[in-house]
Amino acid sequence: MSRFGIQAAAATRDLGIYKDLAPGNIDYDAKAKAYVLGQSFRPVFTFPPERVLSWLTQSFGDGEPGPLKACVPSEYPWRLDQPDLAVLAHVTRAIHQEYPLNIEYHSISSGRTERVIVPFALIDNGLRWHVRAFDRKSQEFRDFVITRIKRPERLKSDAKEQAIAAHERSDQDIQWTRIVELELVPHPDQPHPEITEMDYAMQDGMIRMKLRAAMAGYVLRKWSVDCSPDHSLHGPEYRLWLKDHLAIYGVKNAMLAPGYRAPDAQRQQHSELS
Repeated sequence: MSRFGIQAAAATRDLGIYKDLAPGNIDYDAKAKAYVLGQSFRPVFTFPPERVLSWLTQSFGDGEPGPLKACVPSEYPWRLDQPDLAVLAHVTRAIHQEYPLNIEYHSISSGRTERVIVPFALIDNGLRWHVRAFDRKSQEFRDFVITRIKRPERLKSDAKEQAIAAHERSDQDIQWTRIVELELVPHPDQPHPEITEMDYAMQDGMIRMKLRAAMAGYVLRKWSVDCSPDHSLHGPEYRLWLKDHLAIYGVKNAMLAPGYRAPDAQRQQHSELS
């Protein structure tokens, strides 16, 4: 009643409906005059852990935009990147309604440029939010950092330029449609591999994951996975090792993966040493 601002009658009705939907999940304690968790409790809904943790720590999921106290005391890393909501709104509307977006983009290599992009997905790389889009300037699919986008607006031009061409759609993005299968194991040079298995809930001493090629480099960098073929990276942060470094051969952002060297670069290195 206190958390959701409802009256006793509404609370009683809701709890009664819940008892009908999930018998045994809650019991009424007459002495305490309160509902308590039932001994045979089984969740009605299945939620991913990250959603539950967000709800517990930040009160997401209560359906209210106002400030609500977190359910449990907690601390979590503060994100330094905070996308402008007006920019984000333009980007997400373009994704949802499928139209090109005219933007001013600022990059370290090219500085300020005017571009027309065809966005189709958001990407969280663990540090920054990107939008995956076809870039009409370079004629390539690329990731654009949302905080570097300024003055976005719907393309104001003729119908032909406003239309999305077949080659600009996500199903033509090889790095997006390609699925790579990665096997991560405890780093061979780190002690106590059994603890690493516990920390990452490994099955049979391994994490098997399938993800888009466009995400592979980001994920491997975020988790400091040693991607060298001979597990040559040392340091306490490298608790995981990519068992087969060839699994990310041809992945465009593989250069972000710690220790990864393309087979061509490895052959060149061996040739120079010999």
